Amino acid sequence: MGTRAVVSRIYRGEISADIVGRPKIWYTISGLLLAFSIAGLLVQGLNFGVEFKGGSVFTFKAPNASIEQVRSAATDGGVHQVIVQKAGGDWRVTTESLPSADVTKVKSSIAGELSVSADKVSTQVVGASWGGQIQKKAWQALAVFMILIIAYLSVAFEWRMAVAAVVALVHDLVITAGVYAWSGFEVTPATLLGFLTILGYSLYDAVVVFDMIKEVTKPLGPTSKTTYSEAANQALSSTLVRSLNTSLVAILPVGAILFIGTTLFGAGTLKDLSLALFVGMIVGTYSSICVATPLLVQFKEREPKYRQIRENIARREHSAKRQSKTAKVTAGAGASGDDRPGDARSREEPDDDVPDVRNTVTVRKVMQTGSRQQPKRGSRQQRRGGK
Repeated sequence: MGTRAVVSRIYRGEISADIVGRPKIWYTISGLLLAFSIAGLLVQGLNFGVEFKGGSVFTFKAPNASIEQVRSAATDGGVHQVIVQKAGGDWRVTTESLPSADVTKVKSSIAGELSVSADKVSTQVVGASWGGQIQKKAWQALAVFMILIIAYLSVAFEWRMAVAAVVALVHDLVITAGVYAWSGFEVTPATLLGFLTILGYSLYDAVVVFDMIKEVTKPLGPTSKTTYSEAANQALSSTLVRSLNTSLVAILPVGAILFIGTTLFGAGTLKDLSLALFVGMIVGTYSSICVATPLLVQFKEREPKYRQIRENIARREHSAKRQSKTAKVTAGAGASGDDRPGDARSREEPDDDVPDVRNTVTVRKVMQTGSRQQPKRGSRQQRRGGK
């Protein structure tokens, strides 16, 4: 059966995939993704927008201008670091922080070279202190979010599930940040909104899977024939199709915004938001299925209750194998005895038809003399008297 057929049957729910039983594969994949992302953060770094690092922003309309013309007009005004974006019909030029005189010079250069009225070029100067406040608020929001998540999962489920879910969330954040680093996309307040959104989305998948695992593993006891790992894998398989369908339905419109919107319409804010959503939804679905669930199972299998269940099942399986082996040996010995009954009988009791070894000489003499030799009758005196 080909890979495509197997995936199709899993998607239709006809067979279950052993996801829990292969944690090393998923941890290896996650390790490679994390290494790739951390390398991007260290080598490339995040491209923070003007809202975080401060700068000057020029916004205007120039329908017939190209991106090269807009960049040239800004650099002719005396600036060196220029980021040009087009959102809808508006051009957005971002530069380093400029004093008022330089802002006026760049504004005049843009108006003169692109045939735009000077009063139609809006300017905005963002200080670095405001960007620092934005970063501080973002970290505070993330910390509060994590605390609430841990508290909710600990109360609704248990602390092991909370730890597994938080590990998956950090996994998603690092990988998404690494994609931003390698792609060079700006990190804006819209990006932070996207990050918080993907955390909630990833958490949703994890809660659905954990709730099913809790329901399936609740009846497990000392006499159960299923380990916690096997029960958790069954629960995961039953929700796998639902998770894939939900993720696919959510990813398609986000992908349309990211690829079609940015390439055809140059959507600025939507681009920053859609990249975080697109990457985060894919990674979040993967982490809730292949990272959080195997990690939870490894935590639970260490509990005495589920360790005892696993040992009892192994003991019963070993006993059953021994009984089966003994039955096969007994059946084989019986079949061998039926094929050669004489041999077995000769080992157990002697046969009266076979002469004893001690009488072999007597038998041999009898065979040699035959019936012609008759025993002598009477004594010697009787024979003489007869004569």
